Amino acid sequence: MIIATSHIPAPHVDFAALSPLIALLGGAVLVLMVGLLGARAVRHHGVPLLTIIALGAVAGLTIWQWQDERLLMYGQLRIDGLSLTSNLLLVAAGIAAVLLAWRSEAGHEAAHGELHALLLSSIAGMSLLVSAQSTIILFLGLELLSIPLYVMCAAEMRREHSLEAGLKYLILGSVGSATLLYGLALIYGVTGATGFASISHAIGSRSLSSDVMLLGGIALSVAGFCFKSSVAPFHQWTPDVYEGAPTPITAFMAVATKVAALGAMLRFFDVALIEASGDWAPALAVLAAVTIIVGNVGALGQSSLKRMLAYSSVGQAGYMLAGVVVSSALGVRATVFYLAVYLFMNLAAFAVIVARERETNLGDSIDAIAGLGRQRPSLAWPLTLSMLGLAGLPATAGFVGKFYLIEAAVKGSYTWLGVVIVIGSMISLAYYLPVVAAMWAREAPSAGGDDVEHAATVQGSGGPLPAIAGGSQELTADGEGERRATPGAAAHAAAHGSRLHFEVALVAVLAGAATLFFGIVPQPLLNLVAHASRGLGLF
Repeated sequence: MIIATSHIPAPHVDFAALSPLIALLGGAVLVLMVGLLGARAVRHHGVPLLTIIALGAVAGLTIWQWQDERLLMYGQLRIDGLSLTSNLLLVAAGIAAVLLAWRSEAGHEAAHGELHALLLSSIAGMSLLVSAQSTIILFLGLELLSIPLYVMCAAEMRREHSLEAGLKYLILGSVGSATLLYGLALIYGVTGATGFASISHAIGSRSLSSDVMLLGGIALSVAGFCFKSSVAPFHQWTPDVYEGAPTPITAFMAVATKVAALGAMLRFFDVALIEASGDWAPALAVLAAVTIIVGNVGALGQSSLKRMLAYSSVGQAGYMLAGVVVSSALGVRATVFYLAVYLFMNLAAFAVIVARERETNLGDSIDAIAGLGRQRPSLAWPLTLSMLGLAGLPATAGFVGKFYLIEAAVKGSYTWLGVVIVIGSMISLAYYLPVVAAMWAREAPSAGGDDVEHAATVQGSGGPLPAIAGGSQELTADGEGERRATPGAAAHAAAHGSRLHFEVALVAVLAGAATLFFGIVPQPLLNLVAHASRGLGLF
């Protein structure tokens, strides 16, 4: 009787602050339901358009609360500059992925409703991950991010290597998640807290920074985050998954997961574990240096553009780790700025790859872009700007981003790490510039079957690459050719003809233009990320 008459106060829910997350999850449900309708036009065109509208609503709701900084759900989530800026980057990546997948084979085979609902769900997990203020929400966001991606990687169900990519990502991603979870459990066992602020307070007030269990938990947490952000030596899944997954999904993974993983690392290490930075920062700096070298060396000699960009993403993750290591407001801003320019540079490259996969039977081979400067100048210059930007050459956004990261490293007493960033950029010229040369200095290959066989060979080598140079023991020359020019891909290209799809060209042109514009006039983007560090609370 007492229980029946007692009043249980309802928890306060700030629906305005949660509106971007609600829009993402509500949009996922709506898109899934609309995708069940029988009309072909609705499924093939209405669903992608509805997904873009949902992402546009998320962007509008994010901008609506741009200056807000507050805790939500009893301190479990935080709305601040870092989470809001990350939301905009995730929306941009999501819209680009929708446009690239609009008339793709993945959309036809996996059903448009399911594919786009999974995309919105994954973005919701990423948004939740970056906003997390406790280890519980952190892990929930990580799983909501990852599970849809496992399925999307295997979206081309009739293609063996797409299924293989999904399975590999599922197995290795699950290992990474389990490792992170065990690390978070050890941290909870030492500190008795799950909230980031409470963990930081416990470490500082009880002098736990040298506790063996805490150090073990930090080490396992680092390993778990490194799995998700493709940091060496936990990057082994990246080349095979990037190459096997549908290219629009690879483009989304390459940029959006970096935003989510690096944003979560900034908040976790620079807030929850800031009191133990003397223990984890030097180790993370060494990991960053190793990642830069391994990623750039692994990309050398790759003839698959997707595989080359996969190793490139490993090296780029090493650059961005420098901003996490220094534990400063400048480091946070430099990392977020580089995440933004990295998004533009990669989307330009992957959009061109999508276009050439549909126009040729050479798949993602470097031969597919040979002579592109004469055939498709509208695609050649965005890919050129992308390669130059990723290499960090002046007048591109990549140069400004790397300069910003080097400045943060030097001011954070990690000058040697800044030198490694410069060395890594020099190495990267050896694989970015050949792509540019292939577009402007080589003739386009003939349309015969010999091109497919040639695409499977490694440029400039007579045999398989060693593992240190990015080779894979599982792949033979014949196997690579099969993956890059599958019968399904050839049939899809034949069905769509050689016409350049407007939405793919739009992504390439806009991303390439942004790479150039923010390299010459970086101030608008600098202003956008200027307040990304204010909400972290400890700077």
